[in-house]
Amino acid sequence: MTIIDPIGTARRLLLACAGAALATGVARADPAPFDLAGPSLRVSVGRDGVTLPLSETPNLAAGDRLRIVADLPAGQAARYRMVLAFLRGATNPPPKGWLIDAQTWKPKDATIDAVVPTGAEQAVVLLVPETGGALGAVTAAIRGRPGAFVRVSQVLNQSMLDRARLAAFVDGIRGLGPAELAETSPRLAQSLAVKLDTDCLLRQPDARAACLTQGGDAAVLADGQTSSIAQTLAGAPADVAMQLSSTPQAGLGYYSPYIGVIRDVARILGAFQSAQLQFIPALSVQHGGSTALLLNAVPSFRKPQSVLVAALPGIAPAAPPPLVAKDDAALCATQPAPVLRVAGAPLVFATAYARNMALRLRTKAGATIDLPVEAQAAKGGYVVDSAGLAGKRLDPVMEGVLHGSWGFGTFDGPRFRLVAPAGRTWQVVDGGSLVVGRETPLLLSGSAAACVADVSIGDGDGHRPVAWTAQGEDHLALKVPLTDAQPGPVTIAVQSHGVEAPQRIVLRAYAEAGRIAGFVIHAGDRAGVLEGTRLDQVARLELGGVAFEPGSLDRVAGTDRLAMSTDSAAVGALHVGDVRVARVVRRDGRAVEVKITIAPPRPQVVLIGTTVARTGAPAPVPTTLQGAELMPQDGRLTFSLKGEGATRFSASDTVELMAATTGQTVTLPLHLQDAGVAIGELDARAAFGGSAYGPIRFRVVQADVAGDWQPLTTLVRMPRLEALTCPAAGGACVLKGAGLYLVREIRTSSSGAAAGDPPTQVPDGFTGSTIAVPRAPGGRLFLTLRDAPDAIVVIGGPRPAS
Repeated sequence: MTIIDPIGTARRLLLACAGAALATGVARADPAPFDLAGPSLRVSVGRDGVTLPLSETPNLAAGDRLRIVADLPAGQAARYRMVLAFLRGATNPPPKGWLIDAQTWKPKDATIDAVVPTGAEQAVVLLVPETGGALGAVTAAIRGRPGAFVRVSQVLNQSMLDRARLAAFVDGIRGLGPAELAETSPRLAQSLAVKLDTDCLLRQPDARAACLTQGGDAAVLADGQTSSIAQTLAGAPADVAMQLSSTPQAGLGYYSPYIGVIRDVARILGAFQSAQLQFIPALSVQHGGSTALLLNAVPSFRKPQSVLVAALPGIAPAAPPPLVAKDDAALCATQPAPVLRVAGAPLVFATAYARNMALRLRTKAGATIDLPVEAQAAKGGYVVDSAGLAGKRLDPVMEGVLHGSWGFGTFDGPRFRLVAPAGRTWQVVDGGSLVVGRETPLLLSGSAAACVADVSIGDGDGHRPVAWTAQGEDHLALKVPLTDAQPGPVTIAVQSHGVEAPQRIVLRAYAEAGRIAGFVIHAGDRAGVLEGTRLDQVARLELGGVAFEPGSLDRVAGTDRLAMSTDSAAVGALHVGDVRVARVVRRDGRAVEVKITIAPPRPQVVLIGTTVARTGAPAPVPTTLQGAELMPQDGRLTFSLKGEGATRFSASDTVELMAATTGQTVTLPLHLQDAGVAIGELDARAAFGGSAYGPIRFRVVQADVAGDWQPLTTLVRMPRLEALTCPAAGGACVLKGAGLYLVREIRTSSSGAAAGDPPTQVPDGFTGSTIAVPRAPGGRLFLTLRDAPDAIVVIGGPRPAS
């Protein structure tokens, strides 16, 4: 190793300066890719008794001991001098002793051992061909224009770090399928501060990496560790990519195909080209203890011979990586391989500068636990090896700090909150219940929601998974699948990381509770009506100490109506307007309360008289309907009602009538005899049309309060008979008319017992207008009707035969 004596002759200076004429042409041309493998260097750095390879050294410092060896092939024919040059700024030429060389072809003189001098700011390594005058020209160039080599050092260092991030990105996506690539590449791009061209992901696997690294849109952007540009930008590190993409300086971060910033190197080094020497920038690629040099031009061993220029890290105080936690959510300490998500320093993922990284936990008892961590860009942070926590007693909540070495110094990174199950149990919040027939939400509270690994349900048909999400640090929101389940006991199992057996919560699944709309009961009644849905599940109703039992259940317009009644005389204590709370008890034991108001007493009336009169023109063949409780369809019914108890009639009262067979209802006015008696009239055909028949019921309505339904009459449909003719010679007669299908049978006596005179049956669906009937003694026939089989219709005497 020798100290280079700078050559200052005018001839050499003029030769160096003459090369400036080539600068314009070099600067205009786009730089070629750095894809040509050059020689390798082995560089180690010693400080305070510790020696590190260059790949683990982000910055040099005054006093560091450097050892540099050129790793040339054993059969290297061309001889190179290796030159280490320390620089101290663009305007301050380095002293003679700061340029040190070694003769790489001589084993005893092939190594440079040097100490970083005080005041040095940059260092470069040059491989200079061993020819007469070449070493002197290089020395003159360095001392004559130190600013050029300062700039080259800065640019090459930045470019090396940028390329390391791109290489880490490409390594991360290599071999991934389409689904994995779409999921992983955005996380890699965010971790490494790479501007991702998503169109590249749509290409075939063989073309993806080339697209991502060679396209004009594939930008690797600077980060706060290595770029003054990023340091001047406002906003969080995650915003740097978007901000740089819209600034003129952003072009310095584009790869074409690797790093477009190298055009600056070509422009700077172009000033030193001469007929004797040509300077070629060499990009450093760190691999453990070796530093490979990548070239973007083919070296020449003929004039102009090539001088390779490589950069060492800057000489300055080390700046620890500005790591920040990406979120403040608690992490589970007992989870296998939890991820500490970080941002702000992409170099922790792309270089080996961060060493001996660990998550340092501190317990309440004062113990310190260091857990190894590994930076994984694809997962967006450091993956923790939590195996060291096995068997340790952990606090429910702990604080951890990311700790490690950055080069030769140590640093503390962001802090994280970690939780552990720590023996606390899960409980149902606010007495939540499960309902079969649907997916039922359920909220649990406990501890360490981040540590929950699995939730399942066991209901007698095996175990099924339960969908769940963590709400905060101590709540779990479950969606329990009970679509096909039956009411009964259900076991929910919550399995947490680091806990051997799951915690089991035994609950009961109920049938759909339905809805209670209200309970209507009138003062003086011992029965009321409960309204709602799923009232078939009601066991009883309790009101003022009186138990009502369920009766008949009807469903009207989508609402259940359940009759409830009691034998207790205590209902007499209920007065109009009283507000009470009724308790509805279901068959599964659940109960619901409903507020009710005691309604006014219902009108109490009795039917005291009826009269039926036929309307319209009389039929050709007279008929008489026997039975005071029967009403022909073509009749008018006049009926009278009498109020009982406290019931008194008023002019606004009405009466509702209902035909049982069709459900038709009509409302008619009442005519007052006096306050105690009212008269009503019913024209059956006008009120119900031609299809109604059977029992007719009535109830009185006073001020929207209806009384009980009571029987009024029975409506029957009758045929219209036009003729009954009997031959003079004897034999059967013929009955002619319309609606004969309404007749069930025809006989000659009211009892049908006359000997030798069986009834004439009218077949179902009879459509004829005439039917043969027996000759009746005395000229009278008796009909029974389908609407009222027990009623008798008497036909008058026949006309004489013509």
